Amino acid sequence: MIRRSALRILITMLVILALLAPALASASSKRTSEFRQIQRLRHTTWHWQKVMGVEKTPARHGALRASGSNYRHWVMRLWRKRAVSARRHARSVPHKTQWLCIHRGEGGWNAHTGNGYYGGLQMDLSFQRSYGDYLLRLKGTANNWNPYEQMWVAERAFKSGRGFYPWPNTARACGLI
Repeated sequence: MIRRSALRILITMLVILALLAPALASASSKRTSEFRQIQRLRHTTWHWQKVMGVEKTPARHGALRASGSNYRHWVMRLWRKRAVSARRHARSVPHKTQWLCIHRGEGGWNAHTGNGYYGGLQMDLSFQRSYGDYLLRLKGTANNWNPYEQMWVAERAFKSGRGFYPWPNTARACGLI
């Protein structure tokens, strides 16, 4: 008698669990998707901050442990704002007009002509290692970087004291030296 009632309880629990499993799996899948989106937004923010040479926004990993969806959504909105802000600041390259002038005399942003220079500002490997090592490791040579990444690397060289002298002919044609 006790065995039979225990068996009924077990079967009832299994049926209930089978009925709830899709809902639990869906909630888990949604939570995993939200975590991935938060991580992508963090990565985007941190990438642009590293390219621009600014301090990385600190992060607490509470959103990854939080069970409340309201908190996860708040964290996602926060990182979305940060990512948008980082991209916007990345487009405000100092000396952008000057870099675009130099670019017009150097080549296409994805140029790789086989002469040892890469990208729209024709940077050699030594230059890329010195001022864009992060991007060189992440994406390969400058012809694989987007224009803003190339300009930020050139800006880093400019701020180091080199000015526009790594591009003597085009900088002179642009009236920069």
